[in-house]
Amino acid sequence: MELNMSVEEDDRQLRHECGVFGCIASDPWPTDVDVAQVICLGLLALQHRGQESAGIAMSEGDNHTHFNVKKGMGLVSNIFNDEATKKLKGNLGIGHTRYSTSAGSEEVNCQPFVVHSAHGALAVAHNGELFNAGRLRRMVLARGVGLSTHSDSELITQALCLNPPDIEIDGPDWPARIRHFMELTKLSYSIVIMEKDRIFGVRDPYGNRPLCIGKLMSLTESNKAEEGWVVSSESCGFLSMGAKYVRDVYPGEIVEFTKEGFHTVSVMDRPHNRPQAFCIFEYVYFARPDSIYEGQMVYSVRLRSGIVLARESFVEADIVSSVPESGTAAAHGFSTKSNIPFAEVLYKNRYVGRTFIQPNARLRRLGVAKKFGAIVENVAGKRIILIDDSIVRGTTMGPIIKLLRDAGAKEVHIRVASPPLKFTCNMGINIPTKAELIANKLTIEQLAKHIGADTLAYLSVEGLKEAVTEKMPNRNAVEVGHCTACLTGEYPEELTF
Repeated sequence: MELNMSVEEDDRQLRHECGVFGCIASDPWPTDVDVAQVICLGLLALQHRGQESAGIAMSEGDNHTHFNVKKGMGLVSNIFNDEATKKLKGNLGIGHTRYSTSAGSEEVNCQPFVVHSAHGALAVAHNGELFNAGRLRRMVLARGVGLSTHSDSELITQALCLNPPDIEIDGPDWPARIRHFMELTKLSYSIVIMEKDRIFGVRDPYGNRPLCIGKLMSLTESNKAEEGWVVSSESCGFLSMGAKYVRDVYPGEIVEFTKEGFHTVSVMDRPHNRPQAFCIFEYVYFARPDSIYEGQMVYSVRLRSGIVLARESFVEADIVSSVPESGTAAAHGFSTKSNIPFAEVLYKNRYVGRTFIQPNARLRRLGVAKKFGAIVENVAGKRIILIDDSIVRGTTMGPIIKLLRDAGAKEVHIRVASPPLKFTCNMGINIPTKAELIANKLTIEQLAKHIGADTLAYLSVEGLKEAVTEKMPNRNAVEVGHCTACLTGEYPEELTF
């Protein structure tokens, strides 16, 4: 969580792009399910993926020219109050919560994007960043299509409205158009697409960005049938809305959701039988710990990361603690493996907000000073192992260590539950330039001195992979793979412009 606050400049400059969510009610329509409310609950559960803007597009399923749309800047709860939600009538809808990556922080970039084509309205919400956005943008512009923003999501929306290679006879063949788009760009996206009476869930062939399916269960004991289906960037909000996790959308899969249920339209293979490339940093930081990825709980992976970290870089100490909250699971794992007791040493003011989500450095700096307090009774005279999930610029940890020393800490040993960040992402995580990443400037010993730690150690790349795959149900499958580009510089595909 070290990317989360800083005095000079926010070290949690790692910013996730967005969260997407869709919901469709089962037959019969009009439905008794408050679909807009379900989507609001879904976006609230995904709020950690972006706090800059949010939007919902709803369809009643019987009008191909009109969607009910509400979008705005700010938090989900501020945009969608009871009055706004009641106006969002419909039997199906998609939603989006955003932090800008390729486009700026403006209301024009709020999603879902809605376009009105000759074949009707189409709404698109996107999570990720197109690896070859420049080339795709030139292709779209060359076809005479105007673009009003620099957002990849608008680019996707307009690209879908281009005719696919095959001739369409009875109106638009949206699955064919989606496949055509996927042939044009293999990375990086999870997308929910809504037309009049159906939703498509789409995941790039490498599975770089997450997307999963849930079943909306009846809340009455007498009715065991599903009331609808949801598709989401993460499963963390499913239980709170009465939904049950079903499975991940497979890499390269196009899933169609209708009032009758869902089915796979097609699955696109990866070029040259390359392995999957699910973003490993979802496990490290971005996902909520109660989400399920690849058949396992994110919390369990973070716990195992701490266990491996203790094995790789043990040090004598009195207590193990964490920078709340994303470092906590790893700290418990470290404590278990090392037999050093866990104790809280930092109090997090939960009303300040996640400073790394703020769109400019000045706002982030203002939020940092109020972020933490030290629990003096647990700190004074103690040798402390402090676990964090990552270090980006190296500007956050120094003030935290000073806070602990001012509270009487005898020693502070920093252990990081991920390898050093050395490369930019280009697939939806807004990592600073290589020159700004502290791991490219200082050795581990130099960085320890720079932040005022007695010692500093990172989890190895192989150790992180071990923690991620150890309990994965299909860990021995040949196609299993994770993107470690920000750690190793090994990208799934060559970046094109």
